[in-house]
Amino acid sequence: MSEDWRPRTRLVHAGTRRSHYGETSEAIFLTQGFVYPDAATAEARFIASGEDEFIYARYGNPTTRMFEDRIAALEGAEAAFATASGMAAVHGALFCQLQAGDHVVSARALFGSCLYIIETLLPRFGVEVTLVDGTDLDQWRAAARPDTRLFFLEALSNPTLEVIDIAGVAEIAHGVGAELVVDNVFATPILQRSLALGADVVIYSATKHIDGQGRCLGGVVLGRQDFVRGPLEGFMKHTGGAISPFNAWVLLKGMETLDLRCRAQAATAERIATEFPGTPGLARLIYPGLPDHPQHALAARQMETGGTMLALEIEGGKAGAFRFLDALRIIAISNNLGDAKSLVTHPATTTHQRLSAEQRAALGIGDGMVRLSVGLEDPDDLVGDIRQALAAV
Repeated sequence: MSEDWRPRTRLVHAGTRRSHYGETSEAIFLTQGFVYPDAATAEARFIASGEDEFIYARYGNPTTRMFEDRIAALEGAEAAFATASGMAAVHGALFCQLQAGDHVVSARALFGSCLYIIETLLPRFGVEVTLVDGTDLDQWRAAARPDTRLFFLEALSNPTLEVIDIAGVAEIAHGVGAELVVDNVFATPILQRSLALGADVVIYSATKHIDGQGRCLGGVVLGRQDFVRGPLEGFMKHTGGAISPFNAWVLLKGMETLDLRCRAQAATAERIATEFPGTPGLARLIYPGLPDHPQHALAARQMETGGTMLALEIEGGKAGAFRFLDALRIIAISNNLGDAKSLVTHPATTTHQRLSAEQRAALGIGDGMVRLSVGLEDPDDLVGDIRQALAAV
């Protein structure tokens, strides 16, 4: 790869490994194991594998390595490790560097499964956790301690779209010798570079925008070479969270259109965001690209656009939200996001349903809130679909 390649070129070409056949499309190495020419080679490879040497698909695979190298080239990371799902990435990135007695500071506004790991699993293994309002740097500062090992946050919170000052949190974390781990899913690897802002580790659920077509699960953790090929790779190899080579190939092909898709989706999201404020049936619309968003100025500094996600507060609480959802004709009800198809979900009864009403209220997740992931449909058709659904409220 040439260092002066721009992102869209890297998304098409970075990390490519061609066999002696000279194939145009990247090959799928659907194999779980590899053979060696002799016993001495097997011994040597188990001691230290070279860049293009593999042992077992749980440890690495040529197709998987192409995906890892390509996403690392896009993100500006030294290395990447692909995982079976986004939650496998979160689990591995946290657990590989924590032990009993450590302290973690985390934003409280998180996806339900991330919150389960932070709030339930980590304390079960003797890790103390302090939850803070991610948008308040003073709370991060007050929570930091000499034994704080790790800070964790979502760059854009799910589903309320709070924007966190990554550079500011990174400075606080590094001041106490802690690592900053950022889940960058909502911001996408196209619209925000969290490593450049100061994050030490970046996580993606590749199931979302990177695949972007509803085909498979996958995740990836990116960071320094010594972290990824050290504690992270060791943990993932022995706990079995590695990605399937077929899924890695699907994600690799998805990356070729990632820039085009994300920018088109973000443009449509901005169109929707400016179309509906003040419309009957809609109490509030949350979008980081709008001037009325509480962290709009921060979002403008960190992100190229306001992103592909919106949150809509529908009048009438749960009943009103359900009437809105059931009236949609193009936009499908699904808890996935980042897809070519526009998707909508009701967080209070799906992704965050295990939280108490009090917990949801503290996070700003009302009974009338719906999360909208904008797809690739014609913007006029989506605007019309939302308009007629709001009329049904």
